[in-house]
Amino acid sequence: MTIPAHFDLDNAAAYAAWRGRKLAAHPRRLEDLLVEIADPRRLTFAEREALLARCAVANMALYASPTGSDPDKDIPRLLGRQLGLVSLDANRLADDDGISPLAVAPAGTRTEFIPYTDRGIKWHTDGYYNTLERQVRGLLLHCVQSAAAGGGNRLMDHEIAYILLRDENPVHIRAFMAADAMTIPPRLEEGEVARAAQAGPVFSVYPDGHLHMRYTARTVSIEWKDDAATRAAVASLERILADEASPWIFRGRLEPGMGLVSNNVLHDRAAFSDSDARKRLLYRARYFDRIAPSKRP
Repeated sequence: MTIPAHFDLDNAAAYAAWRGRKLAAHPRRLEDLLVEIADPRRLTFAEREALLARCAVANMALYASPTGSDPDKDIPRLLGRQLGLVSLDANRLADDDGISPLAVAPAGTRTEFIPYTDRGIKWHTDGYYNTLERQVRGLLLHCVQSAAAGGGNRLMDHEIAYILLRDENPVHIRAFMAADAMTIPPRLEEGEVARAAQAGPVFSVYPDGHLHMRYTARTVSIEWKDDAATRAAVASLERILADEASPWIFRGRLEPGMGLVSNNVLHDRAAFSDSDARKRLLYRARYFDRIAPSKRP
Protein backbone atom coordinates (compact mmCIF):
# COMPACT_ATOMS: atom_id res chain seq x y z
CA MET A 1 0.00 0.00 0.00
CA THR A 2 1.23 3.48 -0.84
CA ILE A 3 0.83 5.71 2.21
CA PRO A 4 -0.01 9.43 1.88
CA ALA A 5 3.06 11.57 1.30
CA HIS A 6 2.73 13.40 4.63
CA PHE A 7 3.06 10.11 6.53
CA ASP A 8 6.15 9.13 4.54
CA LEU A 9 9.15 9.67 6.81
CA ASP A 10 11.28 10.43 3.76
CA ASN A 11 9.02 13.25 2.54
CA ALA A 12 9.75 16.18 4.82
CA ALA A 13 8.10 18.76 2.57
CA ALA A 14 4.73 16.99 2.43
CA TYR A 15 4.83 16.42 6.19
CA ALA A 16 5.61 20.08 6.88
CA ALA A 17 2.69 21.22 4.71
CA TRP A 18 0.23 18.81 6.36
CA ARG A 19 1.58 19.62 9.83
CA GLY A 20 1.10 23.35 9.25
CA ARG A 21 -2.50 22.91 8.12
CA LYS A 22 -3.29 20.53 10.97
CA LEU A 23 -1.92 22.71 13.75
CA ALA A 24 -3.44 25.90 12.33
CA ALA A 25 -6.94 24.39 12.19
CA HIS A 26 -6.84 22.40 15.44
CA PRO A 27 -8.93 23.65 18.39
CA ARG A 28 -7.04 24.90 21.42
CA ARG A 29 -9.89 24.90 23.96
CA LEU A 30 -12.34 22.23 25.05
CA GLU A 31 -15.18 24.65 24.32
CA ASP A 32 -14.16 24.73 20.66
CA LEU A 33 -15.09 21.04 20.38
CA LEU A 34 -18.60 21.49 21.80
CA VAL A 35 -21.78 21.44 19.73
CA GLU A 36 -25.21 22.13 21.23
CA ILE A 37 -27.79 19.76 19.76
CA ALA A 38 -31.53 19.53 20.38
CA ASP A 39 -31.99 15.78 19.91
CA PRO A 40 -29.11 13.38 19.24
CA ARG A 41 -31.56 10.92 17.67
CA ARG A 42 -32.53 13.45 14.98
CA LEU A 43 -29.70 15.82 14.13
CA THR A 44 -30.41 18.86 12.03
CA PHE A 45 -28.23 19.41 8.98
CA ALA A 46 -26.37 22.21 10.79
CA GLU A 47 -25.79 20.11 13.92
CA ARG A 48 -24.44 17.20 11.91
CA GLU A 49 -22.16 19.45 9.90
CA ALA A 50 -20.85 21.09 13.07
CA LEU A 51 -19.96 17.71 14.58
CA LEU A 52 -18.34 16.50 11.36
CA ALA A 53 -16.36 19.73 10.98
CA ARG A 54 -14.81 19.32 14.42
CA CYS A 55 -14.03 15.67 13.79
CA ALA A 56 -12.39 16.61 10.48
CA VAL A 57 -9.84 18.85 12.21
CA ALA A 58 -9.49 17.20 15.64
CA ASN A 59 -10.80 13.62 15.18
CA MET A 60 -13.37 14.33 17.89
CA ALA A 61 -16.31 16.47 18.93
CA LEU A 62 -18.32 16.94 22.10
CA TYR A 63 -22.05 17.48 22.21
CA ALA A 64 -24.49 18.73 24.81
CA SER A 65 -28.17 17.88 24.59
CA PRO A 66 -31.27 18.18 26.78
CA THR A 67 -31.77 14.40 27.01
CA GLY A 68 -30.41 14.50 30.58
CA SER A 69 -30.56 11.17 32.37
CA ASP A 70 -32.80 9.50 29.79
CA PRO A 71 -31.42 5.91 29.62
CA ASP A 72 -32.64 5.28 26.06
CA LYS A 73 -29.88 3.44 24.19
CA ASP A 74 -31.26 4.72 20.91
CA ILE A 75 -29.65 8.06 21.80
CA PRO A 76 -26.07 6.89 21.13
CA ARG A 77 -27.08 4.29 18.54
CA LEU A 78 -29.01 6.68 16.31
CA LEU A 79 -26.49 9.47 16.79
CA GLY A 80 -23.68 7.19 15.69
CA ARG A 81 -25.60 6.05 12.63
CA GLN A 82 -26.07 9.64 11.48
CA LEU A 83 -22.30 10.11 11.60
CA GLY A 84 -21.53 6.97 9.61
CA LEU A 85 -20.87 4.73 12.62
CA VAL A 86 -22.67 1.46 11.98
CA SER A 87 -20.42 -1.58 12.49
CA LEU A 88 -20.33 -2.09 16.25
CA ASP A 89 -17.53 -3.95 17.97
CA ALA A 90 -19.79 -6.18 20.03
CA ASN A 91 -17.13 -7.24 22.52
CA ARG A 92 -17.91 -9.90 25.08
CA LEU A 93 -18.57 -7.44 27.92
CA ALA A 94 -21.01 -5.33 25.92
CA ASP A 95 -24.75 -5.84 26.19
CA ASP A 96 -26.50 -7.95 23.56
CA ASP A 97 -27.02 -4.83 21.44
CA GLY A 98 -23.26 -4.20 21.27
CA ILE A 99 -23.34 -1.12 23.53
CA SER A 100 -21.54 -1.23 26.88
CA PRO A 101 -23.08 0.38 29.99
CA LEU A 102 -20.04 1.76 31.82
CA ALA A 103 -20.97 1.71 35.49
CA VAL A 104 -19.65 0.09 38.64
CA ALA A 105 -20.58 -3.57 38.28
CA PRO A 106 -21.90 -5.04 41.54
CA ALA A 107 -20.95 -8.63 40.66
CA GLY A 108 -20.00 -10.95 37.84
CA THR A 109 -17.31 -11.00 35.16
CA ARG A 110 -17.38 -7.25 34.59
CA THR A 111 -15.98 -6.59 38.08
CA GLU A 112 -12.62 -7.93 36.83
CA PHE A 113 -12.26 -5.12 34.29
CA ILE A 114 -11.35 -1.54 35.18
CA PRO A 115 -13.98 0.24 33.00
CA TYR A 116 -16.65 -1.38 35.19
CA THR A 117 -15.09 -0.15 38.44
CA ASP A 118 -14.61 3.31 39.96
CA ARG A 119 -10.84 3.22 39.42
CA GLY A 120 -8.96 5.53 37.11
CA ILE A 121 -7.96 4.37 33.63
CA LYS A 122 -4.64 5.41 32.12
CA TRP A 123 -4.19 6.87 28.64
CA HIS A 124 -5.27 4.50 25.89
CA THR A 125 -7.17 4.05 22.67
CA ASP A 126 -10.06 1.60 22.76
CA GLY A 127 -9.69 -1.97 21.52
CA TYR A 128 -5.90 -1.99 21.49
CA TYR A 129 -6.08 -5.71 22.31
CA ASN A 130 -8.27 -6.52 19.30
CA THR A 131 -6.86 -8.29 16.28
CA LEU A 132 -5.50 -6.00 13.58
CA GLU A 133 -8.47 -6.92 11.38
CA ARG A 134 -10.93 -5.73 14.05
CA GLN A 135 -9.45 -2.45 15.22
CA VAL A 136 -11.76 0.13 16.79
CA ARG A 137 -11.75 3.22 14.60
CA GLY A 138 -14.81 5.04 15.95
CA LEU A 139 -15.74 5.64 19.58
CA LEU A 140 -18.90 7.19 21.03
CA LEU A 141 -19.49 7.92 24.71
CA HIS A 142 -22.87 9.15 25.95
CA CYS A 143 -23.42 10.26 29.55
CA VAL A 144 -26.65 9.26 31.27
CA GLN A 145 -25.43 10.15 34.77
CA SER A 146 -22.14 11.59 36.03
CA ALA A 147 -20.54 10.48 39.28
CA ALA A 148 -21.01 12.29 42.57
CA ALA A 149 -17.32 13.21 42.34
CA GLY A 150 -14.55 12.62 39.82
CA GLY A 151 -14.72 10.68 36.58
CA GLY A 152 -13.33 13.39 34.30
CA ASN A 153 -11.44 12.68 31.09
CA ARG A 154 -8.38 13.92 29.28
CA LEU A 155 -8.39 13.80 25.49
CA MET A 156 -5.72 14.11 22.81
CA ASP A 157 -6.03 13.81 19.06
CA HIS A 158 -3.78 10.91 18.03
CA GLU A 159 -2.63 12.86 14.98
CA ILE A 160 -1.27 15.52 17.35
CA ALA A 161 0.59 12.81 19.27
CA TYR A 162 2.06 11.67 15.95
CA ILE A 163 3.21 15.22 15.16
CA LEU A 164 4.79 15.78 18.57
CA LEU A 165 6.64 12.47 18.37
CA ARG A 166 7.81 13.02 14.80
CA ASP A 167 8.96 16.55 15.59
CA GLU A 168 11.05 15.24 18.46
CA ASN A 169 12.56 12.41 16.43
CA PRO A 170 11.19 10.67 13.31
CA VAL A 171 12.82 7.47 14.59
CA HIS A 172 10.04 7.37 17.20
CA ILE A 173 7.48 7.02 14.41
CA ARG A 174 9.50 4.37 12.63
CA ALA A 175 9.69 2.36 15.87
CA PHE A 176 5.97 2.74 16.54
CA MET A 177 5.09 1.59 13.01
CA ALA A 178 6.92 -1.71 13.44
CA ALA A 179 4.65 -4.73 13.15
CA ASP A 180 5.80 -6.01 16.54
CA ALA A 181 6.03 -2.69 18.43
CA MET A 182 3.39 -3.56 21.05
CA THR A 183 2.14 -7.02 22.00
CA ILE A 184 -0.80 -7.83 24.23
CA PRO A 185 -0.10 -11.22 25.87
CA PRO A 186 -2.71 -13.96 25.60
CA ARG A 187 -5.59 -13.94 28.04
CA LEU A 188 -6.01 -17.18 29.94
CA GLU A 189 -9.23 -18.43 31.49
CA GLU A 190 -9.14 -21.60 33.59
CA GLY A 191 -5.83 -22.53 32.03
CA GLU A 192 -7.10 -22.16 28.46
CA VAL A 193 -6.22 -19.44 25.94
CA ALA A 194 -9.32 -17.24 25.69
CA ARG A 195 -7.58 -14.67 23.48
CA ALA A 196 -4.33 -15.20 21.61
CA ALA A 197 -1.43 -12.77 21.90
CA GLN A 198 -1.95 -9.69 19.72
CA ALA A 199 1.13 -8.03 18.25
CA GLY A 200 0.97 -4.94 16.09
CA PRO A 201 2.09 -1.38 15.50
CA VAL A 202 1.17 1.67 17.53
CA PHE A 203 0.69 3.79 14.40
CA SER A 204 -0.63 2.46 11.12
CA VAL A 205 -2.09 4.02 7.99
CA TYR A 206 -5.25 2.47 6.58
CA PRO A 207 -5.95 2.11 2.85
CA ASP A 208 -8.25 5.14 3.10
CA GLY A 209 -5.19 7.22 4.04
CA HIS A 210 -6.16 7.84 7.66
CA LEU A 211 -3.83 7.38 10.62
CA HIS A 212 -4.82 4.84 13.27
CA MET A 213 -3.33 4.41 16.75
CA ARG A 214 -3.41 1.49 19.20
CA TYR A 215 -1.91 2.30 22.56
CA THR A 216 -2.19 1.78 26.28
CA ALA A 217 -0.19 3.31 29.10
CA ARG A 218 -0.74 0.21 31.20
CA THR A 219 2.45 -1.33 32.54
CA VAL A 220 1.05 -4.83 33.09
CA SER A 221 -0.16 -7.22 30.39
CA ILE A 222 1.82 -5.22 27.83
CA GLU A 223 5.00 -6.26 26.07
CA TRP A 224 6.93 -3.57 24.23
CA LYS A 225 9.51 -4.51 21.62
CA ASP A 226 12.79 -4.83 23.46
CA ASP A 227 15.01 -2.43 21.58
CA ALA A 228 16.37 1.06 22.23
CA ALA A 229 14.26 2.78 19.57
CA THR A 230 10.97 1.47 20.95
CA ARG A 231 11.93 2.24 24.54
CA ALA A 232 12.78 5.81 23.53
CA ALA A 233 9.50 6.21 21.64
CA VAL A 234 7.48 4.92 24.60
CA ALA A 235 9.28 7.27 26.98
CA SER A 236 8.70 10.22 24.66
CA LEU A 237 4.97 9.51 24.36
CA GLU A 238 4.70 9.16 28.13
CA ARG A 239 6.30 12.61 28.55
CA ILE A 240 3.93 14.12 25.98
CA LEU A 241 0.87 12.71 27.74
CA ALA A 242 2.14 13.77 31.18
CA ASP A 243 2.63 17.42 30.15
CA GLU A 244 0.15 19.33 32.30
CA ALA A 245 0.81 22.53 30.33
CA SER A 246 0.17 21.00 26.91
CA PRO A 247 -2.26 23.04 24.79
CA TRP A 248 -3.17 19.83 22.97
CA ILE A 249 -4.64 17.98 25.96
CA PHE A 250 -8.29 18.73 26.70
CA ARG A 251 -9.76 18.18 30.16
CA GLY A 252 -13.41 17.92 31.09
CA ARG A 253 -16.22 15.77 32.39
CA LEU A 254 -19.30 14.55 30.59
CA GLU A 255 -22.54 15.49 32.30
CA PRO A 256 -26.01 14.02 31.64
CA GLY A 257 -26.99 14.50 28.02
CA MET A 258 -23.43 15.13 26.90
CA GLY A 259 -21.21 12.88 24.84
CA LEU A 260 -18.05 12.39 22.83
CA VAL A 261 -17.86 11.26 19.21
CA SER A 262 -14.39 10.47 17.91
CA ASN A 263 -12.11 8.51 15.67
CA ASN A 264 -10.87 6.67 18.76
CA VAL A 265 -8.59 9.41 20.05
CA LEU A 266 -6.30 9.04 23.05
CA HIS A 267 -8.20 9.38 26.31
CA ASP A 268 -8.11 8.50 29.99
CA ARG A 269 -10.51 8.54 32.93
CA ALA A 270 -10.03 9.79 36.48
CA ALA A 271 -11.16 7.72 39.44
CA PHE A 272 -14.62 8.59 40.73
CA SER A 273 -17.02 8.00 43.58
CA ASP A 274 -20.75 7.38 43.40
CA SER A 275 -23.43 8.28 45.89
CA ASP A 276 -26.86 6.80 46.46
CA ALA A 277 -28.34 9.59 44.38
CA ARG A 278 -25.70 9.77 41.65
CA LYS A 279 -24.28 6.60 40.15
CA ARG A 280 -22.13 7.12 37.09
CA LEU A 281 -23.48 5.60 33.85
CA LEU A 282 -22.03 6.13 30.42
CA TYR A 283 -22.92 4.23 27.27
CA ARG A 284 -19.92 3.25 25.16
CA ALA A 285 -20.27 2.27 21.52
CA ARG A 286 -17.15 1.12 19.68
CA TYR A 287 -17.11 0.84 15.91
CA PHE A 288 -14.96 -0.59 13.15
CA ASP A 289 -15.96 2.51 11.13
CA ARG A 290 -14.51 6.01 11.14
CA ILE A 291 -16.80 9.01 11.38
CA ALA A 292 -18.10 9.85 7.93
CA PRO A 293 -16.78 12.93 6.13
CA SER A 294 -18.98 15.96 5.69
CA LYS A 295 -21.42 15.91 2.77
CA ARG A 296 -20.77 19.58 2.06
CA PRO A 297 -19.90 20.30 -1.60
